[in-house]
Amino acid sequence: MFTSSSSSIARIILSRRNPLRIIISSNIHLRSLSNQTHFSSLPTPPVTSSSFSRPSFLIPLRSFSEMASHSKKTHGSIHNFTVKDARGNDVDLSTYKGKVLLIVNVASQCGLTTSNYTELAQLYQKYKDQGLEILAFPCNQFRGEEPGTNEEIVEFACTRFKAEYPIFDKVDVNGDNAAPIYKFLKSSKGGLFGDSIKWNFAKFLVDKEGHVVDRYAPTTSPLSIEKDIKKLLGASA
Repeated sequence: MFTSSSSSIARIILSRRNPLRIIISSNIHLRSLSNQTHFSSLPTPPVTSSSFSRPSFLIPLRSFSEMASHSKKTHGSIHNFTVKDARGNDVDLSTYKGKVLLIVNVASQCGLTTSNYTELAQLYQKYKDQGLEILAFPCNQFRGEEPGTNEEIVEFACTRFKAEYPIFDKVDVNGDNAAPIYKFLKSSKGGLFGDSIKWNFAKFLVDKEGHVVDRYAPTTSPLSIEKDIKKLLGASA
């Protein structure tokens, strides 16, 4: 607020670079009435196209396809991870490029063990030659239902259920010590009641580019998602 007397003079000029910037100089009388300054008598400078610079917030909108592509890059791919197999050897998951993956946290002493291991073996036998891989990660976080060593787990799955797909090192799937691959899986596809894995035999379906496309509850039977696997494989049988 200006509080000048009638002898005070000033000029208000709109800056060409910033229309809101006010420059004070001396030329035009300002009158103060009841502590309110009136500028109605000031001449209005002409507005030209050069008076305004392009607002920085006006940027071209990206197409939906570009946004979708950016989202995939942001979430990354399963192929960026390295995990341990049951013998402690590093496995670079980029070796599975071009494969459809079904990733499952398994347990040997769960009420869901028999049905899931049986159906997983059936799916693998049917679709392994068409590009399906099943990656089994033992986990002992649910009532201690996977207490065995890696050797015992592999022997149990391969002997009793004829599991021919790879079984990896025992991991945590929840909590601060969760395996990085499971942190990625959960961040890519949250569950109905939050990101955490609810029990043994939760399932994640991954496409040939390594992106998580779906998540299934522990109680979802492997055979019930066969149609989704076939769609990603492009299988007709």
